[in-house]
Amino acid sequence: MLVPQGIAYSELAGLPPVHGLYATMIPLIVYAILGPSRILVLGPDSAVAPVVAAAIIPIAGADSSERVALAGVAAIMVGIFCLIGGLAGLGFVADLLSRPVRTGYLAGIAATVIVGQVPSLLGFSVEGDGFFEHLQGLVRGIDEADAATATVGVGALAAILILRRINPRTPSALVVVILGTLANTWLDLDLDSVGSLPEGLPGFVLPGVSADDLGNLVLPALAIALIAFADTTVLSRSYGARAGVEVDQNQELRALGGANLLTGVFQGFPISSSSSRTPVAEAAGARTQLTGLVSAAGLAAVLVFGSELFVDLPTAVLAAIVIAAVIGLIEVEVFRRLWRVYRPDFGLAIISLLGVAVFGVLQGVLVAVGLSILAFLWRAWHPYDAVLGRADGVKGYHDITRYTQARQVSGLVLFRFDAPLFFANAGVFRTRLLAAVRQGEPPVRRVVVAAEPITSLDSTAADMLNALDEELDAQQIQLAFAEMKDPVKDGLKQFGLEDDIGKERFYPTLGVAVRRFVEEYDVDWVDWEDEPGAANAMQDVEQQSD
Repeated sequence: MLVPQGIAYSELAGLPPVHGLYATMIPLIVYAILGPSRILVLGPDSAVAPVVAAAIIPIAGADSSERVALAGVAAIMVGIFCLIGGLAGLGFVADLLSRPVRTGYLAGIAATVIVGQVPSLLGFSVEGDGFFEHLQGLVRGIDEADAATATVGVGALAAILILRRINPRTPSALVVVILGTLANTWLDLDLDSVGSLPEGLPGFVLPGVSADDLGNLVLPALAIALIAFADTTVLSRSYGARAGVEVDQNQELRALGGANLLTGVFQGFPISSSSSRTPVAEAAGARTQLTGLVSAAGLAAVLVFGSELFVDLPTAVLAAIVIAAVIGLIEVEVFRRLWRVYRPDFGLAIISLLGVAVFGVLQGVLVAVGLSILAFLWRAWHPYDAVLGRADGVKGYHDITRYTQARQVSGLVLFRFDAPLFFANAGVFRTRLLAAVRQGEPPVRRVVVAAEPITSLDSTAADMLNALDEELDAQQIQLAFAEMKDPVKDGLKQFGLEDDIGKERFYPTLGVAVRRFVEEYDVDWVDWEDEPGAANAMQDVEQQSD
């Protein structure tokens, strides 16, 4: 499986086929030494190869040797970025790509790759760049399809998909490579073929490029590093959980960096983990990275003794292998679930998909990362908030819009804000709290912030709270807090707010805050838990919930 996929992904990256084998063999050896996962397989990847092509082809054009050099430098840069991140403990950066955004981004890559590969599958060529130009060229050029090429290509694609469905352990890529090669040879079809590969193992080559080209590769390398680590961390965590092993993500990042770095100096291109080859390795019985070493030895044998095996391998078969691989990137069920469960995330996924289709694969990475960060900021900027009340038979204080029968203490507003307080949402907090005060039963004498969801605050938020306290005090309304976490309270102390607001206005629980208010202002209020039969009422509510 490694041989045909390596060749196919090398073509997808815009490089000569043999470099896909180099980029497959070297990572297997390096990860066997450095990798924390027992069976994870690194190598050329369907999500990374299109980004490599998008980075190097505009610079090198049709110059094959220049493409190889640029791809090697890109791999070295990806390796350096990953190593720095691993040494600095930046394993968390994989979370910059949220699941919905990543789902849409990968689906966009898949659609772009499929549209770009269909002409090769059918035996004609298309001019142009990007998804829409390729799509237009595909529609216009479909009449030029070669019957023999289309038969072999479509047949290979169908065979892969059918074999994968019947028995996932079947090496379907190898099967179609053998059948396609034999058909091209025995039937004398004269189809476009891979040709012979350079004989021998990859040599150590330090690729050289100009300073301008080096600068142009920085952003693509960063994007590839982020994508590769996001894929690798998800895969390694999944297999680690199944094996009951906790995988160190910083070590994973270092191993990924080392594999890319050495692949780059041995004439390869940027690589990632493989979500298709790893399950195949597991199904074949892999239990340790010895599997990778044995596979690398097999690839070495192919490079030394089997360079003529691919002379008659049709490029249409390679297109079928690529298309079959990227189809798995389109997670239709995830799109359906997002539509059913949380449509804002569905919208993020669709926008990410369109970002790749409209702006291109490389720019789509930036769109995807930007959307993830914006989605986080938006949710933190506009979090959920609620005015709380006491519902009979239910412990605690709850959102009065959810518990419509909940009672409120006259003159007291209990306000909850479900997010950390920082510069972006400080103004939102103030606006919503004041709105809750205006809607409270007059005269409002105190507003208590249920601060348990507030996990942090910065200087902007502290300044806002100080100004808010003064603004409320001018209206003869007291600002108070309940259930505030100690680290947040420590921050208020550092900003001098605890003394300004008054230590007596910080309550351990909302229940205590309510009792103190009732006692201080002699409010007519009876808590349901203090009434006779409260215990029985609570049991009835619990039984109804069950």
